[in-house]
Amino acid sequence: MYPFIRMIKGMLVNRNAPKIDLLDTHISHHMCWPWDIDLWMELNNGRTLTLYDLGRLPAGGRVGMYGPMKANNWGMTVAGSVIRYRRRVRMFEKFDIRTRLLGWDKRFIYMDQSSWKTDGDCASHVVLRMALTDKTGIVDPQKMMDLLKPGTSSPDLPEWVQKWKEAEDLRPWPPIKTDP
Repeated sequence: MYPFIRMIKGMLVNRNAPKIDLLDTHISHHMCWPWDIDLWMELNNGRTLTLYDLGRLPAGGRVGMYGPMKANNWGMTVAGSVIRYRRRVRMFEKFDIRTRLLGWDKRFIYMDQSSWKTDGDCASHVVLRMALTDKTGIVDPQKMMDLLKPGTSSPDLPEWVQKWKEAEDLRPWPPIKTDP
């Protein structure tokens, strides 16, 4: 089940937090609860992606995205992600999620999120491409950026993000359907 109560708590805790610039890092604080674990008594890999939502949503609010989204009837969806898991997060362990915007192109907004344990180790890292949408399809992210910070342009994406983007462009869609 989606952690709606935790999401609402995160949004309420951050509703009066100071605004941050487009490229600043938002830090949110979390704990691995019993309903987040798998059979190995650690944070489930799928739940990790869900908890990254709880870092992105308040970050979007602090940047100021929700006003323009509501005014223009835009939505936001994850259009792709790549994740690395490196350290286990055990039940009742606390960790922080760091969320930042890397840049954007004509179709997608690229975000970087990482999960940090209290001992300073990075537990996981995800890069996402997010699509701003309306009833006709994908909206050029520059439209939102012009509303948030007029005259701004995307910083160059890191080379490794550009390579991932190129690899995604080569990937077939729809995927090849195999027979059982």
